[in-house]
Amino acid sequence: MSDDRKSPFPDALSDRSRAEHIPLTPQTESPSYRLAFADDAFMLRDELRPVRLQLELLKPQLLLDEKGIESTIVMFGGARIPSPENKAQARTQTLADLSHFYDEAREFARLMTVESLKSSGRHNVVVTGGGPGVMEAGNLGAVDAGGHSIGLGIVLPHEQAPNEYVTPDLSFNFHYFAVRKMHFLMRARAITVFPGGFGTLDELFESLTLIQTGRMERVPFILFGRAFWEKIINWEALADAGTISDRDLGLFRFVETAQEAVDIIENWEPAPARDTLPDRSV
Repeated sequence: MSDDRKSPFPDALSDRSRAEHIPLTPQTESPSYRLAFADDAFMLRDELRPVRLQLELLKPQLLLDEKGIESTIVMFGGARIPSPENKAQARTQTLADLSHFYDEAREFARLMTVESLKSSGRHNVVVTGGGPGVMEAGNLGAVDAGGHSIGLGIVLPHEQAPNEYVTPDLSFNFHYFAVRKMHFLMRARAITVFPGGFGTLDELFESLTLIQTGRMERVPFILFGRAFWEKIINWEALADAGTISDRDLGLFRFVETAQEAVDIIENWEPAPARDTLPDRSV
């Protein structure tokens, strides 16, 4: 049974409106008189950081819940990866050569969104960082399929607006990188990682660490472009040194195409709970 009862107390919006229409006096013009939640200067104080962290966690959570989004497909990848049409403008030949991953990201997002729409668009919704490059390709692929997608942006020193393909009311902006990464993973049913730079590496290794240590359930973890990833990370050297175990190399898979990634996700069988004790065989 729905509860239609109203609170006997005035809501915050009403009180804020009333407070804006009071007589101007030395007392009412003092910053101390402002309602705390409507006082920007107060809310931005260093001592209020715990409150801002909580707000930044809650706002996307509440809005995504209101939209009924239950699970997501995460797409990490470089902002500098150009589309094939724009690869002539790439700053390096390597970036130009990686441009085909823009198309693979777009096609992967399209295929996953087609599947998502079969469940009313509530499950396996594509989520990107909301920026250019691979992120743009992911959001564009969702548009190609006639679906919606999420963009989790971050305030950076240089001006950057969300790409035009993010669903407007699923476009979020963050101050804290840590909270943003939590929202990437809280609903994740698969994680895909395309070639990228420091930000992509940060996202890749934090996600892998959470799975490796048993702090996050295993999900399909897919790296696009074996040659790229094996060139910049010597995975076998980590296992040979004993800093990771041999079995940790099985936490992720390499693919080259969107269809390969979709096949892995569709055929995924959850693994047993991970033993977090040291691997005695190393």
